[in-house]
Amino acid sequence: MADISNKYPENVTGTYYVDDQCIDCDLCRETAPANFTRNDDGGHSYVYKQPENDEETRLCKEAMEGCPVEAIGNDGA
Repeated sequence: MADISNKYPENVTGTYYVDDQCIDCDLCRETAPANFTRNDDGGHSYVYKQPENDEETRLCKEAMEGCPVEAIGNDGA
């Protein structure tokens, strides 16, 4: 389960975030490309834009549920 205290600083403020367990598998970027991107230097994903509509929210939730290392969190905000 993702830990908000270990989230990457690049994550924009909001509900979804990626923490330091990310293995850079690309699942979230493929599932929700409007919301997740890659830090090329760090080799991990992060949330660069919080979902702004129902479809983006659905895709972020799908990415979170599919993350193989549970590095995506939802702080419920």
